[in-house]
Amino acid sequence: MLNKAILMGRLTRDPELRHTASNIPVTSFSLAVDRNYGKGAERQTDFIDCVAWRSTAEFISRYFVKGQMMALVGSIQTRKWEDKDGNKRVSVEVVADEVSFADSKKDREGAAGRESAYSAGFDAPLTGTSDFQELSDDDGELPF
Repeated sequence: MLNKAILMGRLTRDPELRHTASNIPVTSFSLAVDRNYGKGAERQTDFIDCVAWRSTAEFISRYFVKGQMMALVGSIQTRKWEDKDGNKRVSVEVVADEVSFADSKKDREGAAGRESAYSAGFDAPLTGTSDFQELSDDDGELPF
């Protein structure tokens, strides 16, 4: 059997880290994923519920914020539960196995009024000093 979901979308809210009764980290979040649309067609967006566990949950809650673009690889799962009125419910969600930043560096750093993905979780914001340098002579041509 095969159950693989690959998504890229924007976070609809800041992820919040919680812990289960046995102290396992978990975070739930939703991704707004645009559908492909034809010429002249109205854009449609799906809001997909996702959940991450353990170190992936900690990574997401530390480095991602609302509005940020995320690429996600995971699997689809259904969960049956009962609401407070005793009604049986079914939830469908994507369990994240791998997540990546999908914004450009400029988009991440220019998020006005929000914490940068690079400074989130650190005691002091990063000052832009890095061992990496951007290449200014990139002509866009592939080397092969």
